[in-house]
Amino acid sequence: MWAKSLLIFNSFCDNATQSIRHVAHQTGLSKSRVHRLKQAMERRDTHPESWWWETEEGRCWFLRLVVATLSTFGLTRGVGAETIREFFGRLHLETHVGCSPSALRGVMHALEYVILETATAWEHEGVAAGEVRPIIGAVDETCLERMMLVCMDLVRGSLLCAEVAEDRSYDTWHALVEARLEALGAGVLSLVSDRAKALMKLAETGLECLSMPEVFHRIHELVKSYALSMCDRLRHARQALRQAQEHLSTCQASHPSGADVQQAQAVVEASAAEVTRWESVHRASRHHLETVSLLVYPWRLVDATRQTSEEVARQLHAEIDALEALIDTNGLPVKKKALDKVRTQRVGVSALVDLWWQGVWHDRQQVTLTPMWTRGIAAVLLPLMYGQQHVSRTRCPRRKAKLFQALEAVQDEFDRHPITRQLTRDVLEEWKAWAAEQAKACQRASSAVEGRNGSLSQMHHKFFRRSFPDLFETVVSQIDDLPRPRKRHQAMALSG
Repeated sequence: MWAKSLLIFNSFCDNATQSIRHVAHQTGLSKSRVHRLKQAMERRDTHPESWWWETEEGRCWFLRLVVATLSTFGLTRGVGAETIREFFGRLHLETHVGCSPSALRGVMHALEYVILETATAWEHEGVAAGEVRPIIGAVDETCLERMMLVCMDLVRGSLLCAEVAEDRSYDTWHALVEARLEALGAGVLSLVSDRAKALMKLAETGLECLSMPEVFHRIHELVKSYALSMCDRLRHARQALRQAQEHLSTCQASHPSGADVQQAQAVVEASAAEVTRWESVHRASRHHLETVSLLVYPWRLVDATRQTSEEVARQLHAEIDALEALIDTNGLPVKKKALDKVRTQRVGVSALVDLWWQGVWHDRQQVTLTPMWTRGIAAVLLPLMYGQQHVSRTRCPRRKAKLFQALEAVQDEFDRHPITRQLTRDVLEEWKAWAAEQAKACQRASSAVEGRNGSLSQMHHKFFRRSFPDLFETVVSQIDDLPRPRKRHQAMALSG
């Protein structure tokens, strides 16, 4: 339909005064068809930009706009068809595409079918070629309308499985994950999860891989052990200071030179000191938590020196002890059970470091490296690429500033390193790409699974070593037409 409209549009652009008969003869269409299509174009020409959607370039961009909106907001984020209809209406698109909820849902169903078919075909190609990457996974359940068990490859954001289940027992988890791994011919290096017994057993017994505690869950456990009582003390201190200041103002207004003013002033100073004290305790506790978060890296943040799992575990133990001492010194109730739980899991958290270094050197064992280049990889190249990725993902301003400062120091050292100056640009870019891929494998959290919300955008083809085309571009190329608006809807759009 649109191809015929384009023929007629181009004909009238060449000569706007020519007759219907002449255009029909020129395009090979019947006069009635030319007349109907010309009327449809006139109905669509309601805004200054409407004419551009009739051109070939405009139509291609229009198709991309609609598909991108429906796939990103409709399929990935779960935005409803009514909301998308309103969005298209505000862009003056209701006269060019069917914007009824049923029409939009039809397009989304078509997109979903193309996405799934394309991803399945690519998966079969990758499995047949034996190009499956080892998986660094995360498992958790998400509860929307029903409970769904989700397993994801954290390195590439690829979905291993997401199945609705009645329970989350070990047997259910193992059956789902094992079936997908067999289909892919893939192995699992490590599995990040909360400390649910079924998930720990899945990693250690079912998949025979490292079971890693979720780092941010451990930090949350630390916070729960003291934060409520500490914040109560700080809130009460601020409230007492505010009341003391109000009382001082009242005394100064009634008896400026009386003894009550001096007494009220002393109370204000004491209250201010108490607020300062608890604010200092709060900052110190935040510092310990930030330090714990920044410890689980393959390098020390201050000088990019390589770390081992044992060193990381020892530093974590020291920070937890320091946090406990801070809580105890200031008379806060200590939840020993929560602190001991985190202490017990620090070894599992820090085990990531040794596992990651083993993967790095295993991947490079077929290449003979000089000692200087080996040191350069460990101390400069890998910290640089990991820092670039991690800074962009970090939202906390304080942690981001620390990471950025460390990244600047590593970047300066990288620029001055002899190997950097000796390698050609192309070879250096290849090494950077390899280091960036290795940096992605250092995964400490399962939040990507917990916040996935049923996204269809994370498909299975990313498990493989070959580079497949962009999934969105492939989908756009396979959608060649969109539903037309009904005349009644066009009339409503014009009258509205």
